Formats: sequence, structure tokens, C-alpha cells
Amino acid sequence: MTLRSMLSFMAALASLAFIFTSCRRDAAYTRTEGMIWNTSYHITFKGAPELEDSILAVLDGVGKSLNVFNENSLISKINRADSMETDAHFRSVYKGSARLHDASGGMFDPTLSPLITAWGFGKGHEVTADTAAVDSILKFVGFGKTRLRGDSIIKGDRRIQFNFSAIAKGYGCDCVAAMLERNGVKDYLVEIGGEIAVGGKGPGKDGWLISVDKPIESEGVIHDSGAVVRMKSGGMATSGNYRNFHRAAGKSFGHTISPVTGRPVATDVISATVVAPSSMEADAAATVCMAVGSAESERLLKKLGYDAMLIRNDSTVWMTEGFSTLIVTAESSEPGRRGRN
Repeated sequence: MTLRSMLSFMAALASLAFIFTSCRRDAAYTRTEGMIWNTSYHITFKGAPELEDSILAVLDGVGKSLNVFNENSLISKINRADSMETDAHFRSVYKGSARLHDASGGMFDPTLSPLITAWGFGKGHEVTADTAAVDSILKFVGFGKTRLRGDSIIKGDRRIQFNFSAIAKGYGCDCVAAMLERNGVKDYLVEIGGEIAVGGKGPGKDGWLISVDKPIESEGVIHDSGAVVRMKSGGMATSGNYRNFHRAAGKSFGHTISPVTGRPVATDVISATVVAPSSMEADAAATVCMAVGSAESERLLKKLGYDAMLIRNDSTVWMTEGFSTLIVTAESSEPGRRGRN
């Protein structure tokens, strides 16, 4: 598979996998879409249209807890405080982050918020980072400097700020999926900002068909399919810097920031698509794969038991055996080497 070469750096937001379910409409399925948390969502489910109100209520609840762009959200209040009581949403993503933080040797770190802003990927999107500023910010970055004590979050430094963007959209998908299942819905596809949770089957399909975008560097959205997979349950997420990057001083750098150096990461992975039991897990793991590179990703994925497809900057594709069984079609006109474990 021949891909446009680019520099691969990284940070805490996931990019996207574009979805298509069926060309023909099925009256038994309800479709709803909109904008939430500065991104889009598309949800298809076999159930009563009245559940759309419940979907919005779930998304609103998650946003009030975890949306860093909302100054009145719980996470924004926590970022301004020393320590304070949390809610169930915050504790769920905190514990999910802790697992990936430990498994990745600290490369997954949701306390990168000040660095994300400094490199121009936070509010305002203005690149302001310099060496002195980055070194100064690193002094109050570190997931290990925080802990849960009962229902309260304890910060070792008041300046520590959380940004769960690399896990929150996947978590939101899981919350909507859980609500649908509580209401008897078995067939659904929930997508928020490219992160996906599925159950059952789509209109006229055995499972759901999901198209994984090729990593084409662009500031606009280009949907050029690299592979189509069929899923019946679980979560999927794709991470890459090919849509969320900046150029400065003649160089490109992506949104994945190293918690060790405080600077954009350059690895041999330009796109990582992960399939896991939940969308939250897939979301976080895809981000980690971008940060640690292909060799370490293979070890990490085996340890976690997730399936994945990695696209490297030398135009080669590596995937787990489990992921290969999900593929329905792939680009046959541009053959490339596929590695499998």
C-alpha cells in the first residue's frame, strides 16, 4: 500500500475512521447525527426514535464532566483546583487512563493539557512553545503525581491539568452504547469523532462495515479508504497526525506529545487502528501506538490482548492475525507488505 510520506509526531487526540453502514435505508433503524465537544457524532440503531433524547442526555452528561473546552465542566474545575470530589465519568476515564499509563510505561498521560496548549493544539490553537517554556511546564506534568482517594482526585501540584481527549470520545461511545443496551437495543453503531462502539448488525448486514481511512496529510477531511472491516461488537479507534498537525519554521509536527520530553513525538507509525472490547480502550491504545512506535506497539498490543493495524512511514502495513480476520476489502491496486504476529 503506497501512502503519502509525512513526519509522524503525536499527542492526545484520536483522528478518524470514516464509517459507512449501508447504501440503502432501513425503516427499522434510526439515524441521528450532530456536533458535540467540537466534533461530530453519527449514531445508527435499531430501536425507537424516542431514544434520541436519551442519547443527547448521555452525551450532555459526559460533556459536563469531561469537556475541557467547557469552562464550567467538572474537569475544568478540577484543573483550577488543588483537589476535589469527582463523578463517575471522571473516575471511569481516570482508571482507564491508569491502565494504559502503566502498560505503556507512562507514555499515555492525560496530564499533558498545558503542553497540548503550548504546542498550539489547545484553546486558541496558537503555537507558543519554546524550549524554556516546555521545560518549565514539564515540572507539573505527570499522571503519577495524581491519585484517587475515595471519590476525590488528589493532585501533587495545583498546576496539574487533565485532558482526557485521547480517551473521552471512546468513553462517550461506550456510554451511549450502554444506554441503548439498557433499553433493549441490540443492533447499533455509535461514532463520535471517529471513535466507534458497535453491537449486533447493521441494515442488511452481518455486523457493521467500517472503512478505515488512509493517512493522507490534509487540513481538510479526505476520506480515501484503505481497508473495510466487519465488526459485531466492541470498539474501534484510529489515531494519526495526518489531520491534526501544525507547520512552523518550515516543519510539520503532529498533536502527539511525549510526556518525557514535552515535545511532539516522531515514530515510524503514521496511523494506528485498534480494536478492543470497549471504544475507550481502543481510543487510548491507538494513541499509545502512535507515541511508542511499531515495535513497542506490537509488544503492548499482545500484552493488552487487542487487535490492530499499524501503517508505517515506510509504506508497510502490520496487523495482528485477529485484525486480518475482520477485513472485508482492502486496496488491491496498491499492494504492500502486511506483517502479522
